[in-house]
Amino acid sequence: MTADGPVLALSGISKRYGAVQALSDVSLEVYPGEVVALVGDNGAGKSTLIKVIAGVGPADAGEIRWQGRPVGVSKPADAVALGIATVYQDLALCDNLDVVANLFLGREETTSGIVLDEIAMEKKSRELLASLSVRLPSVRVPVAGLSGGQRQSVAISRSLLGEPKIVLLDEPTAALGVAQTAEVLDLVERLKHRGLGVILISHNLADVKAVADRVVVLRLGRNAGQFDPDKTSQEEIVQAITGALDNAVSRRKARAEGAADDVDEAEGEA
Repeated sequence: MTADGPVLALSGISKRYGAVQALSDVSLEVYPGEVVALVGDNGAGKSTLIKVIAGVGPADAGEIRWQGRPVGVSKPADAVALGIATVYQDLALCDNLDVVANLFLGREETTSGIVLDEIAMEKKSRELLASLSVRLPSVRVPVAGLSGGQRQSVAISRSLLGEPKIVLLDEPTAALGVAQTAEVLDLVERLKHRGLGVILISHNLADVKAVADRVVVLRLGRNAGQFDPDKTSQEEIVQAITGALDNAVSRRKARAEGAADDVDEAEGEA
């Protein structure tokens, strides 16, 4: 965290789909150079919250503040204009195109506004990937020929072309092997060191504890706790995700109240 305050702050965010209340009064803050892990069981509201931030599914209520000022995010273009980049789990890569074409897809550079400037795009691709220490056999290899970790790295690298301040990563290590997972987590660390705020959705708590500065738990569409991964066990986070932590607190509170009642009774009898 920095003294300058959060780059992104959400408060009172609620979202309903018909009869389903997907989010209820959710709050979240992300500071520059910070990795915030967003965790929770299936149906906890993680994806809905990411859609709210990305402008895909605007909130019904609540406030979004960007660098301290309230903003409206009603469509994806609003999020992109602010400096929010999203890398979804499906990556949205074109297997038949090479790395350069995928990096610049939809934002191709041209000469005289007509001819694709392949030389400039290839040069920028090499520079971007080198700055992130992403190792690929070639920037001209079709994406279909890359490993899962390399594909994820290309998708994350592409999100940085717009020079965002916040990057949302949806399950970036899902279905990856040990070596590929380490590759992607290293890249997440490099995003952090570049001063970017990162929101990481993951079911893998080992990955979360490896890179996150804070862990925010959602349960049934509500905030269910915030933890420092260095000071919190994986078991405690799981308890917050499942609701066992709330149950344990309730039991302790009930026992304490019961003990207090016993003391009052004893004093009354005395």
